[in-house]
Amino acid sequence: MSNEQSTAKKIEGCGHDHLTHDQKHGTGNVPSFNNQDLIVRADIMEKTKELASMLYTSEEVQQFRRAEQQINGNERIQVLIAQIKKKQKELVAFQTTFKNTDMVAKIENEIDELQDELDNIPIISEFQQSQADINYLLQTVVSVIRDTVAKKINMEDVELEAPENCD
Repeated sequence: MSNEQSTAKKIEGCGHDHLTHDQKHGTGNVPSFNNQDLIVRADIMEKTKELASMLYTSEEVQQFRRAEQQINGNERIQVLIAQIKKKQKELVAFQTTFKNTDMVAKIENEIDELQDELDNIPIISEFQQSQADINYLLQTVVSVIRDTVAKKINMEDVELEAPENCD
């Protein structure tokens, strides 16, 4: 017996007839939603934008923006980033086009040295930490939303299954 039929029997067992004929007999259409329908919900989008604004003003995001501005304004950091990108392109060329393992190893070492120099600049560490903090914050928000919706769905399932005053 399907869950839908089982639920119908439980509800009917108390003399309540809350289900349609199609639902009782398992022929009803379950509503389906595509992503467009879900995205268009104005109330959800309004709350989402409100939440995004709140997140944007959080200390984690503000710290990230300050660190990003300092990095963008630091000439030495920008030179190191440009050198790393250039070396990465060279690395790809020597790996794929020239197939020169000696040069690949040499360039990998050069990239590692440049990366170490970059990583030892304090604002880079602050920037990386702020990225991790924002990711944690976003993952926490998504988890709370997911868990709250799942809990509400489970509670609705329990309410459907539990017979109402069968006196």
